[in-house]
Amino acid sequence: MARSPALAADPSTDAAAVLRRLGFALLLFAIPMAALLTRRAVVVLAPLAVALLVLAAFIDGGSRNPRDKLLAVLWSPGGLSGILLLLWIALSLIWTPFVDEASERLLNIASMSLLGLAGYLALPDRMRSANLYILPVGVGLTALLGMLIAYEGDLGFDPDGQSLERGMIVLALLVWPAISWLHSRGRNLEAFLVAILVALGALMAEQTLALQGLAVGAIAFAVTAIAPRAGARLMAGIMAGLLLFAPLLPFVLKPIVAALTGLDSPLLASLDVWRHVVTTEPLRLITGHGLETALRGRFFNLLSVDAPYTILFEIWYELGLVGAIAGAVLVYSTVMKSREQRPVLEPGIMAAFATAYAFGCFGIGTAQIWWFTALVVVVLIFVAIERGQFRTTRPKATLHRTR
Repeated sequence: MARSPALAADPSTDAAAVLRRLGFALLLFAIPMAALLTRRAVVVLAPLAVALLVLAAFIDGGSRNPRDKLLAVLWSPGGLSGILLLLWIALSLIWTPFVDEASERLLNIASMSLLGLAGYLALPDRMRSANLYILPVGVGLTALLGMLIAYEGDLGFDPDGQSLERGMIVLALLVWPAISWLHSRGRNLEAFLVAILVALGALMAEQTLALQGLAVGAIAFAVTAIAPRAGARLMAGIMAGLLLFAPLLPFVLKPIVAALTGLDSPLLASLDVWRHVVTTEPLRLITGHGLETALRGRFFNLLSVDAPYTILFEIWYELGLVGAIAGAVLVYSTVMKSREQRPVLEPGIMAAFATAYAFGCFGIGTAQIWWFTALVVVVLIFVAIERGQFRTTRPKATLHRTR
């Protein structure tokens, strides 16, 4: 006697599927939407989404061999350089003048790293397409909401307008995995429409930072799409090279900036401060001044208020040569490792790398916890998309004739 389908179903598997769907709804839909309305949305929703994914993995065992995956990440060149960078950051607490603030920042970085590892290990080996299609829907609707807020004003959600700027920055990061997923499924028209919506939202926003990051990402996308292997190597070399040789930038850029903007421009003043730091404190280029000194030093007259707000300056000023080398190796190895993913995803991955790196160079507050959380979310989404590529074409129906 055949069993009823209802009796044959596994309640634990169904519960895990519901939890996983809810986790991805938070990760792919709620986070970009809520980021436009409240400043703490990413920080609050991302850990909740990862917790649901971890719980689902414990219930149905969707993620296999987590220990082997964890060891592969930790023993990779990027993992080892990341561990070295964290250890050097912790060691810099000895000579930083802001121990309490630096300790809190280190705790935030470590917690976000652990959150990313937990989410990576909790993702199933094979992703359902229905879960991933939530992403382009969320990104498209968020872009429409962003245009509405930019047109009507703050709408009473955030009087200072910072949530709109943060939301557009998060949207500029999430648009690349959304485009990559649609492109991998052959939905190029939908991918183009999502890109246009996000570009229009960034164009209508009062702040131009999101639009600038999108432009850099679009260039990286085009270059990698035309020449995948050369494009990835070029992106990795540029990002790692800029970080490694950042102390030379104020000397190279000063005559160019002076000729283009004049002698009274704020950019030229920041380059002068950068040159002064390099020439007057050469020994500090090795150890750095310690974590949190680039930001806090401005308020205690330890650093000029005209100092540049860019990750290239902040890493060298706080962590010195050791931190810059570890960061450069981390960036280069991570970008090059992404070439092992499916070729259809590579342009979108390079575009996301370039956009995030451009935001750091253009002066976004990279020390803030919401920024680390947003990067973790983008990485987890790309991992999920890669695991959703196990079947990219539908099987053809065949007619079997019986004799």
